Amino acid sequence: MEKARPLWANPLQFVFACISYSVGLGNVWRFPYLCQMYGGGSFLVPYVIMLIVEGMPLLYLELAVGQRMRQGSIGAWRTISPYLGGVGLASVVVSFFLSMYYNIINAWAFWYLFHSFQDPLPWSVCPLNGNRTGYDEECEKASSTQYFWYRKTLNIAPAIQDGGGVQWGQALCLVLAWLVVYLCTLRGTESTGKVVYFTALLPYCVLIIYLVRGLTLHGATNGLAYMFTPKLDQLANPKAWINAATQIFFSLGLGFGSLIAFASYNQPSTNCQKHAIIVSLINSATSIFASVVTFSIYGFKATFNYESCLNKVILLLTNSFDLEDGFLTASNLEQVKGYLASAFPGKYSEVLPQMKNCSLESELATAVQGTGLSFIVYTEAIKNMAASQLWSVLYFFMLLMLGIGSMLGNTAAILTPLTDSKVISSHLPKEAISGEAGGSSRVQYFVGCPREFESDLKAMTGRTLNWYWKVMWAGVSPLLIISLFVFYLSDYILTGTLQYQAWDASQGQLVTKDYPLYTLAIIGLLVASSTMCIPLVALGTFIARRLQGRGAPPVA
Repeated sequence: MEKARPLWANPLQFVFACISYSVGLGNVWRFPYLCQMYGGGSFLVPYVIMLIVEGMPLLYLELAVGQRMRQGSIGAWRTISPYLGGVGLASVVVSFFLSMYYNIINAWAFWYLFHSFQDPLPWSVCPLNGNRTGYDEECEKASSTQYFWYRKTLNIAPAIQDGGGVQWGQALCLVLAWLVVYLCTLRGTESTGKVVYFTALLPYCVLIIYLVRGLTLHGATNGLAYMFTPKLDQLANPKAWINAATQIFFSLGLGFGSLIAFASYNQPSTNCQKHAIIVSLINSATSIFASVVTFSIYGFKATFNYESCLNKVILLLTNSFDLEDGFLTASNLEQVKGYLASAFPGKYSEVLPQMKNCSLESELATAVQGTGLSFIVYTEAIKNMAASQLWSVLYFFMLLMLGIGSMLGNTAAILTPLTDSKVISSHLPKEAISGEAGGSSRVQYFVGCPREFESDLKAMTGRTLNWYWKVMWAGVSPLLIISLFVFYLSDYILTGTLQYQAWDASQGQLVTKDYPLYTLAIIGLLVASSTMCIPLVALGTFIARRLQGRGAPPVA
């Protein structure tokens, strides 16, 4: 007798699993960056449109396929057509690579979380040099937060071809990150279903706390004004629309097989259409909410840096021209600078190279995403807050929960096809499969045409498919994905030599370098390892069927 497929304890567990997976680091560290780059509040226009024409339709489609087929990505696509099994295999390979990347970020979050209990925070001040006569030169040229990230955390090499030893602190944090993921996926939906309540809800609690704190910070309104002031000219920028579509696609986690895997553990009668709408709206609302929090913190950091710059200029001019203390202020600084330049041109020209050009607008316009936002910009803001250890612990614990929540989806995309495989699951228990990577019978069903799939959806959910989903699935969403693919392919070709940013310790800043030839070959292999699954599996299926046909006995 076939073993029954495990199910979520209730529909709420499934919704929380999808939210925990889709609401991740991209909502916190990429969406605010895109708002900053592409018009502030006006970026919401292409973002909402892409949510309607791409996000919700494709999310519903993946959930419906997983729920109907009741298999992971490989089995689901193979059921649709034996020639499409490579699509599911490609998504497993991509999810594997993504898991490697995501869990390294979780290791960094653990590293910063552990260091957050120190007083003072280790990234708040530069260390002394070897002679203990001053601060470390590299740290002084950069900043204490950049130094802690690039030197103490990564101990980064000057170029990608330069090797280095094992960073044992980071290695142990990575082992811990994988151990946590293993424990969370040990019993499949039984353990994952309990964890997702925590990984989905806790980040919202921390974001709310940070919102209250952020809005009370000096300069927070400067950041919020910068975010919500629309730059309507960006609506004519095609890259704004392209990035809005890309953000929707990756933020919801479309195409990785995770959503198909989660939905395969649903009751067949679950209303996945309603869940697709709920998850899509919550994900997008979280991005906007996280941006409000980020820009309030960003405004505080920019204002702090701007006022510190002004104070240094005021101190420099006061000492250089023997001015009375308190005479120079931020309000009369430009007026006094003009007077000093005309009255004492020789002396002013000597002092001028030492004066920084202080600009709040330029501080706000500094666009940072990814690890730079989380591990440099946020840490710089946190170190200047009262009770900085508390805010640091909260922030990196939230980051860790976001990362673990996404990892649960990534590992589900890998583990579900493995547990569905009779060859593997018959020889290894579920716990062993979870450790190796991180069943139901094959549904004898072929989606021959959209009409059959539509009737199956009605049978599952009891709802008739309306015109919106039909139009999106039949034309708009596929055309959009093809357009995105063509754009990125042409952009890749036109860009020429791929480049990366390396840390130059002598300058204390990032520099752009070309990738060596051998790394370009590795990049090509990584891309091919997933994409080539599709034609190779299709070709293998075709050959196998032809051979089976030749070996069949003739019909009398």
